[in-house]
Amino acid sequence: QVQLVESGGGLVQPGGSLRLSCGASGFTLEHYKIGWFRQAPGKEREGVSCIRSHDGSTDYADSVKGRFTISRDNAKNTMFLEMNSLKPEDTAVYYCAADLVGSRWWDCWSGMEYWGKGILVTVSS
Repeated sequence: QVQLVESGGGLVQPGGSLRLSCGASGFTLEHYKIGWFRQAPGKEREGVSCIRSHDGSTDYADSVKGRFTISRDNAKNTMFLEMNSLKPEDTAVYYCAADLVGSRWWDCWSGMEYWGKGILVTVSS
C-alpha cells in the first residue's frame, strides 16, 4: 500500500524555522518525482518545492526561494522541507506528494498521484 505521512508541523513565530518530514511506505522515494505543496486559508493549493526524477534537480515557488530547502534521506525513505525565515503568509496546510506513474516526468509540478493528508503550519506572533 502506497502511503505518505507528514509530521513536524505546528506553531512558529515569524522569522523562525521549522522542518517538515514525510515518511513514505509502499514505494521507494529515491526513484520518483516528489514534492511539497500547500493550501492557505481561502486559497487554492500551490506548489512549494519539488525534486525531478530524471536529473534530481529542484524547483521552488518564487515566494519561498532562498528560504525553503527540499531534500530526501534515501536510507530512511523520507523527504523533508526545511523552512527558514518564516512569514505569516507561509501559514497553510502542507502536503507531500509523489508521482509514481511518470506520465509528466518532465514537469516538476504536475502529475502527482499520491498525497499525504496534510499538516498545519501556523506562523504567528
